[in-house]
Parts: sequence; C-alpha cells; structure tokens
Amino acid sequence: MQLDLLYFAWIRERIGVPRERIETQAATIRDLIEQLRAMDDWHAAALADLSAVRVALDQELSDLDSPIAGVREVAFFPR
Repeated sequence: MQLDLLYFAWIRERIGVPRERIETQAATIRDLIEQLRAMDDWHAAALADLSAVRVALDQELSDLDSPIAGVREVAFFPR
C-alpha cells in the first residue's frame, strides 16, 4: 500500500523533508517505523527515541501498535 508521511518540527528537520510517499507492507505503526529506520541514517536518527514521538493516522492520534490497513496518511510529530 502507499502511504503519505508527514513530518513536523525537529522530526522534519532531522529527516530533511516535510513529507514523502512510500510503499509499505507494514501492518502497524511500529512495523512502519522499523521500515523507515532501515531506509537511511536520517530516518533512523529522527525515530530513534519513540518516547519523544507522537503519531496520527488520518489525523487521529494513535499508539504504536495501531494497524495501518486502509490508512492514507501518517503524521509524525514531537511529544
């Protein structure tokens, strides 16, 4: 599935882009984050401390074990 990813504040600064579209087979946010961390050092650094990151699925706050099936947009922002 394709997902639009949005990054805010220092997460955006560390990754270097405000948004991107990716192809994923991830089942949960946690799986998606593991995929992103493996992409490059910028994603790995931005998502290293998950206690400092909040996530919203289609503009609704979600926890890391939330499923992403049917989701179109995932936003990452600081706590």
